Amino acid sequence: MSESKHKLNNKDLWKIAWRINFMRLTLNYETLNGVGFMRTIAPALAKIYPNKRDLSEAMNRHRVFYNSHINFDGGILTLAAAMEETTGPDEKDSINALKTGLMGPFAGLGDSLVKMTWTPIVGSIGASLAFAGNVFGPILMFILYNIVNIGGRLYAVFFGYHKGMDFLKNNQHSDAIKRISTMANVVGLMVVGALIATVVKVSTPIKFAVHSTISNKISTGTISLQSMFDKIMPGLLSLAVTVVSYLILKKTNGKHAALLIVIMMALVVVLSYFKIL
Repeated sequence: MSESKHKLNNKDLWKIAWRINFMRLTLNYETLNGVGFMRTIAPALAKIYPNKRDLSEAMNRHRVFYNSHINFDGGILTLAAAMEETTGPDEKDSINALKTGLMGPFAGLGDSLVKMTWTPIVGSIGASLAFAGNVFGPILMFILYNIVNIGGRLYAVFFGYHKGMDFLKNNQHSDAIKRISTMANVVGLMVVGALIATVVKVSTPIKFAVHSTISNKISTGTISLQSMFDKIMPGLLSLAVTVVSYLILKKTNGKHAALLIVIMMALVVVLSYFKIL
């Protein structure tokens, strides 16, 4: 794949900023916003890769699974565009590694700052004015919300591209890409690890009866299998289920993901019925 000879300008970045508003129209259960990401970054890719074959490869590269917060999508989009523009053919894999590493943390940050903090604040301000009979309340809420909503998207688009270009140009390519890939992989693994510990809940109620003899007296007790697992490593069963599922998906290249979900649901019902899980 040939390297870029075309630098993106503000007009190209505005095209990306405009298309962010329609990213969710192609939401699907296979790649979530993957198609939307590809559609949004397409103007930049068309400028970077005038060759149709190179453009096709680049668009397919960005059609993979993606999901983050819309207020931070712009930064990831334009940082990916900056990497497309400056990296060589053997460094393109690091672009999706960067996207994977950033989309989870940025999604959590956007939810906590925009949805959980800013929206309730401006909503309470608008509601208090509306309850007082002031028709300006809903209008004020709309204005205040979109200062952060729209302003944040635009800032992320231009900040992500220009800062990304500065970083990549001021560092040697091989060193910069290596550092970005390492940071993205570390952050991605941290997010996945946190999700396994907080979302995947697997435990067993199995208990064993234990008999012991002390001073010719027989005492009976029970030992919980789950407590033994917890002493070895808390969340051991959850980790085991996750690792087995990952290995199966990796072995089959994800072709039988739906079948795996159905089988796991059936296993959960059966094992729960027999009080194994």
